[in-house]
Amino acid sequence: MAEQTPRSLRDELQSLRIDRSEARERRGPPRWLWAGLLLGLGAATLLAWQFARGGPAPVEVAYAQRAEPGAAPSGAVLTGSGYVVTGEKYISIGVRVPGRIDAYLVEESERVRAGQALVQLDRRDYEAALRRAEATLELARATFSLKQVEAERLRALRERDVASQSQLDVKESELRVAAAQVRQAEAEIAQARVNLDYTTLRAPTDGVILAKLKEVGEMAVPGGFAGSGDLIRMANLSDIRAEVDVNEMDLAKVRLGQPAEVVPDAFPDRKYAARVVKLYPQVNRQKGTLKVEVAIPEADEWLRPDTSVRITFLDQVAASPDAAGAALVTAPRAAVRSEAGDAYVWVVTEGRLRRQAVTLGRELGTQVVVEAGLLGGEALVVGASGMALAEGLPVRITNPSPTANSPPR
Repeated sequence: MAEQTPRSLRDELQSLRIDRSEARERRGPPRWLWAGLLLGLGAATLLAWQFARGGPAPVEVAYAQRAEPGAAPSGAVLTGSGYVVTGEKYISIGVRVPGRIDAYLVEESERVRAGQALVQLDRRDYEAALRRAEATLELARATFSLKQVEAERLRALRERDVASQSQLDVKESELRVAAAQVRQAEAEIAQARVNLDYTTLRAPTDGVILAKLKEVGEMAVPGGFAGSGDLIRMANLSDIRAEVDVNEMDLAKVRLGQPAEVVPDAFPDRKYAARVVKLYPQVNRQKGTLKVEVAIPEADEWLRPDTSVRITFLDQVAASPDAAGAALVTAPRAAVRSEAGDAYVWVVTEGRLRRQAVTLGRELGTQVVVEAGLLGGEALVVGASGMALAEGLPVRITNPSPTANSPPR
C-alpha cells in the first residue's frame, strides 16, 4: 500500500478559502435591472388603470384672460340671487263689464301685438242694449221734431196775438226738454258701444302671453277682490331685467350704470352682460335690503320671466402704476395651486398636463393677476379632477363649450 504524501499547512488553508466566482454566478441579475422592471410595471399599471377608466382623465378648465394695455379688467364685487322680470312687470288684463267667457283667441307663449284681440265675452246682452239705445235716440229725435214744429206754429200765432205768451213759453220749454233727451240718447248709444267694445279684450302693448286665468264658460266680473276679474297675464319681453335684494351694508358697492353679469341657475353655461338701471327709493325695513334692477340688453328665449338667476356686480379695476403700458394677464383663483409656498397652475397642452410656475399679483374678485408665467388664453385645470395630477398625464376637457370659460379672442 503506497504511502500518502503529507499535506503542508498552506495546502490546508487553501482548501478552506471560499470561491467568489461561484457566488457571483449564483447571485443573479444586477440591481439596476430590477429597478427598470419595477418602473415598467408601474407605467403599465397606470396605463391599464386609465384604459379601465375610459381613456384620459377628465378635467374641467378655465382660461387665462389677457387685457391689452389701456383696458381695465372687471372684477366681481358682489353676488346675489334674484329673478328675471320685465321693465313693466306683468300686465294683468281684466274685464270692464261682466260677461260669460266665449273664447280665448290666443294661447300661452304666443307673442301678440298691441291692439290684438285676446278674449271674447258673450256680446248678446250688449248688442241688445245698443239696439235699445238706438231706438231711444230715434224716439227722442222724433219727439224733438214734433216739439219743434209745435213751437214754430205757436210763435206764428203769438205774433198775430192769437196765442198767449205763457203757451209759447210752455212749448219752447218742451222743445228744450226734447233736445236734451236727444243728447241723452246719443250719450247712451256711445256708452252702449263702449260696453260692447269691452266684450273684446285687447293687448295694451306688444308682448307674450304668460297665462290664462279663467276657463271658457266662466263668468267674469270686474272689481271685487284683487285680480278677481283678470283673464290674461302677459309681459312685454322687449325690456328684460333681473332684480335682486341687496343688503343695505353692501349698498356702497352698487351704483347706477355699473356693469353686471347675469347667469341663469338652469343654464349655468350661459352668461349675459347687464347694467344697473334702477335702485329702488326705499329700503325694506324688515329684511334690511334694497331692491336693485339690472337691464339685460341682449336677452334671448332662454331668459323667461321669474327664472332664478345669479347676478354678479362688476367693477372696473384700474391697472397698477408699474404695469402702465403692459398687458394684464388674469387667471381664476380656482386654478392656482401652491406647494411649499410656490404658486403654480396645471396647463392643458395638446391633451396633456404641464405644470407651470406663476408669479401672482393682486386679486380682482374671482380672478388673480399673473405677473409672470402665463401669456393669456391658456387652458387651466380648475377644481378637483378625481385623481392625482402629474406632468404629462393625458387628460380630456369636460367643458369645451365656447359659452363657458371661453378663451379671449
